[in-house]
Amino acid sequence: MPTIHQWLSAYGESHTNSTNKTIHWVCVPTIFFSIVGLLYGVELPFQIAGIQLNLAMVIMLLVVAYYFALSKTLWVGMLFFGTGCLLICYLFQASGWISLSKFCLLLFAAAWVAQFYGHQIEGKKPSFLKDIQFLLIGPAWLMSFIYKKMGIPL
Repeated sequence: MPTIHQWLSAYGESHTNSTNKTIHWVCVPTIFFSIVGLLYGVELPFQIAGIQLNLAMVIMLLVVAYYFALSKTLWVGMLFFGTGCLLICYLFQASGWISLSKFCLLLFAAAWVAQFYGHQIEGKKPSFLKDIQFLLIGPAWLMSFIYKKMGIPL
């Protein structure tokens, strides 16, 4: 398995244009959140400590385990981000403002349109077309910039 540095370097090759990078700073977290939101609505038939489990919670544990396998520090940031997404989904759903799944479908579609526009500007295909794992590397790529700014090693 490639190291986190190899994954981030490969991902960065198709993300050098400043406009495309800016689009990714908005759209990658939006897509991540929207997927969490779509999975959040799939309730599982059991609870733990009185908390109704859903598919988003289970998938989030698997995703964080993937990040842990790649980096002994980066997974912590991704855990906090993922937990934040779950909390926002909980609050959003509890508000009853609009269907979480409908809202997340709209976010997902709009963010992907913007992502493809960014790659059109970049002149390079999205990385995930080479390897589907790049869908999980995108959020880690952004988190790595935050870690670098904070002086936290990967």
